[in-house]
Amino acid sequence: MFTEADFLISSKAYDWTSWVLTLLEKVLKVNIKLHGEKGRIEEGDIFVFNHFARFETFIPQYLIHQATGAFSRSVASPEFFGDDAFTRYLLSLGALPNDYKGLLPFLAAEILRGRKVVIFPEGGMVKDRRVLDRAGRYSVYSRSSDERRKHHTGAAVVALAIDAFKITVRDADSRGEEERLSAWIEQLGLPGVEELRRVVARPTTIVPCNITFYPIRINENPLQRVAELLNRNLSPRAIEELLIEGNILLRDTDMDLRMGDPVRPADRRTWWDLLLLHSVGRRVQSWGDFFSLPSGPGGWDGRWLDKRDHAHGLAIRDAYMVGVYAYVTVNLSHLASQIILRMLDRGLERVDAADLHRTIYLAVKRLQGESSVNLHRSLQTPDAYASLLDGRCPAWRHFLETASAEGLVEANDGHYHFLPKLREEQAFDKIRLENLVSVYANEVAPIAAVTRAVGSALDLAGSLRKDELAQLRFDDQLRAYRWDLDAFRKPRHEAINRDEKFTENAAPFLSVPANGARKLGVLLIHGFTASPAEVRPFADRLVSLGYPCLAVRLKGHGTSPWDLLERIWQDWFASVREGYEILSAFAERICVVGFSAGASLGLLLSADHPHGLAGIAAVCAPLLWRDNAMKLVPVVHGANRFLNQFGVAGGALPFHHDEPEHPNINYIHKPIEALYELQQLVGEMRGALPQVRCPVLLVQATEDPVVDPESADLIYQGLSTSRKNLFRIPSARHGILYEGVGETHEKILEFVRQVEAAEG
Repeated sequence: MFTEADFLISSKAYDWTSWVLTLLEKVLKVNIKLHGEKGRIEEGDIFVFNHFARFETFIPQYLIHQATGAFSRSVASPEFFGDDAFTRYLLSLGALPNDYKGLLPFLAAEILRGRKVVIFPEGGMVKDRRVLDRAGRYSVYSRSSDERRKHHTGAAVVALAIDAFKITVRDADSRGEEERLSAWIEQLGLPGVEELRRVVARPTTIVPCNITFYPIRINENPLQRVAELLNRNLSPRAIEELLIEGNILLRDTDMDLRMGDPVRPADRRTWWDLLLLHSVGRRVQSWGDFFSLPSGPGGWDGRWLDKRDHAHGLAIRDAYMVGVYAYVTVNLSHLASQIILRMLDRGLERVDAADLHRTIYLAVKRLQGESSVNLHRSLQTPDAYASLLDGRCPAWRHFLETASAEGLVEANDGHYHFLPKLREEQAFDKIRLENLVSVYANEVAPIAAVTRAVGSALDLAGSLRKDELAQLRFDDQLRAYRWDLDAFRKPRHEAINRDEKFTENAAPFLSVPANGARKLGVLLIHGFTASPAEVRPFADRLVSLGYPCLAVRLKGHGTSPWDLLERIWQDWFASVREGYEILSAFAERICVVGFSAGASLGLLLSADHPHGLAGIAAVCAPLLWRDNAMKLVPVVHGANRFLNQFGVAGGALPFHHDEPEHPNINYIHKPIEALYELQQLVGEMRGALPQVRCPVLLVQATEDPVVDPESADLIYQGLSTSRKNLFRIPSARHGILYEGVGETHEKILEFVRQVEAAEG
């Protein structure tokens, strides 16, 4: 039995927790991310959380303390309190068991003293994440009674009692009842009447919160193995918790904490409630009286107020539980699980792999349009999920490996087989090890938008036209641009970014004439350090003539030189391939037009003979450089790589300052690493020239200040195709495509018409 003396909060325990969690984040790659405004923590009194893992009983207090410096009380299931070190640790953080006598008045007093309170209304860990019954009402499994029950109302009861006490204090203050005010000041240990007035003036606020872990793993971990060595009589339940929760702590795991809209009891009170409170409040001596109105202050008004508060408590409980479950951070495993179970409901036990991939992808795209849903960052950046369509997405591969290991899904002969175990009921303490698909599906079951998105994806995936899918994939290109733009706007990037002068819209663009579009499309590829803005003037001419056009954005371009610093040439090539595939949905044949490094990428693509390729126009493609400093790039690159090993970010010379012809579209700072990658790309292109078999037009400025004009001759000689032409533009400019110098545009247009006619 615990007493108040056991509940002293230790600042050292908070410091130790901060040190441990910081270590987990930095060394073990546990990523604890608190979303939302800091002000929401400051204004909150009671924070209600969902409960999935044992260590959740100390993470919220740590985050609240970090944000505000305040200590917190928390309420947890009695199962967490015994006679051991973990119990003493929880007590030192301010935790109390939910069966402690006088718990609610104690918590109310702590809140009035300025402390925060963390409550888990589920009353214990909900390992199955099942919070909806068959009728769609909230309920959870109770281990003690072995049945499902409603969520606890403790948070609502405490908040209503505090709110009632605040109204009573304000009434007493307005009547000048100094003796009562002094008694309350003494009971709470406040410094004086002004502090009491400040406390009761604040609205009492409940903040619904959600913690989502991703991914959840079932493989063995060091914590479990050590525990088994020390105690070979571990229960199955203990082993399960060490497996699941040990992996959350010791593996690369995201912990997303989100705080919902505040719930305030004062918003529920009517004039009738206030009338009853004014009457009952005259007889109240302590905040604790509001927890025992019928047997305390008594009277008909006390009994009526108690009934009213009971009804309000249920409504408030439902409101904050809606908030808790609405703020799940939705990830790919959630969607895959929901879709698999819905397919089973439709009688599908074997599905084509491509159909399942497309359905999950479509659900992702549908959810991106739902502003009410909190998406995991892996569903916001296409770099993480776009490869889902061909089954290469890392998040999908991990999900599939887990589902296969649990005997739920089997991949075979281009199909997925949904195994009978998916439908089997699992024991509460085994479900995370036996059926994570159900756990993931249950977690998002309360979110109506997820249900809609999954249903829509299932209904539309089979009839989705290729151009509709291509539009979704192009939307990914725009999202990737915005994501990269935001990712490289941090304070450490500012010094380089503010010197940049590019002002033109750097987003990729897709233009398909509404009426009478030609069967030939044109893929446009910009040059090194530029963006799609470089090819827009020529694209406008093509579109005016009825040609569908897509201008790709090479990864790292159009955002920040820091972005380009992190890319390799294969990233640029992947951008070109993706653009080619998207445009293929709008044109039967494709002509590629590339400028400078974009020309090198176009020639490399042509060597792979993609389906539907009609020809390539390569403008100012590099093999040799005018700037002799390019010869030093491998040396500086090597030095930078060496210094990177010793923690010198970017090396000794991360950027080379340049004065480009068009600073409105090009970076001024060229990353040395990117220049090295450019050289690697050119080497790859040179080796691939003999494999190019389609028609080729080479266009080269005679006095190009960047690319040695001899490059065009060498490329021409290296091409094995007989359908090749080299045209020279009299100019001392490099950017002849952007500027439309001389006959540049006309010669490329003539080539486009020729390959179009040849394909006839």
